[in-house]
Amino acid sequence: MRFAAIADIHGNALALEAVLADIAEQGIATADIVNLGDCLSGPLEAGRTADILVPLQLVTVCGNHDRYLVEHAAGDMHEWEADAYAELSPAHLDWLKSLPFDAVFRDVAYLCHATPHDDNTYWLEQVSSQGHVHLRDPATTEAWAAGITQSLIICGHTHIPRAVQLSDGRLIVNPGSVGGPGYTDDAPHPHKVEAGLPHASYAILDDASGRWSVTFRLVPYDHMAMSRLATERNRPAWASALATGFVRG
Repeated sequence: MRFAAIADIHGNALALEAVLADIAEQGIATADIVNLGDCLSGPLEAGRTADILVPLQLVTVCGNHDRYLVEHAAGDMHEWEADAYAELSPAHLDWLKSLPFDAVFRDVAYLCHATPHDDNTYWLEQVSSQGHVHLRDPATTEAWAAGITQSLIICGHTHIPRAVQLSDGRLIVNPGSVGGPGYTDDAPHPHKVEAGLPHASYAILDDASGRWSVTFRLVPYDHMAMSRLATERNRPAWASALATGFVRG
């Protein structure tokens, strides 16, 4: 079996188009793509991204920012959701409401956005009180995987391409972010997550050898067009991350 995993598009339609084209060039069909959520939130092109995604009918799980778009009142939304909400139709919101918390893909891969218990907690990384993002302690990573029988586990949320092997041989994979190469957050401590380059990221999973192999694909696209759009919409942190892969200022 060979399939692709995407995550954290965040309304970046140009990055999504580039990734979908690259996936097709690798000989992978649309039906063989899974999506780990956080699809639309951000100051970019939420409506156009939804118009691309919804008809594809990908196996998709709900991310925390997808949930915020349908749970929070319009006047109480964080700027990421407020920017996106204005571009979304009732049909787009209904699609978000239909997304499950987690899923199993073809009996071989367990899918969730962040962890099996919480859509807003880093699974493979943790944040120190000084704001340093580093690998989570193995015991906790293992404990959160308890009860999952699939040999492959796929999550998103941190925007960092990473694979961690558990002691029993199961593999947890984060494909990185299609559309958001950097961001800042206040929880659990103020910190930055930075990919270090502006490319769109996804992963290819292959078990042709009887064991899962992972290929991370970093895809160039017209990232400066998205950076300029973020600047026009007065989102300087987004503009910096989209231009460089770093959050400056």
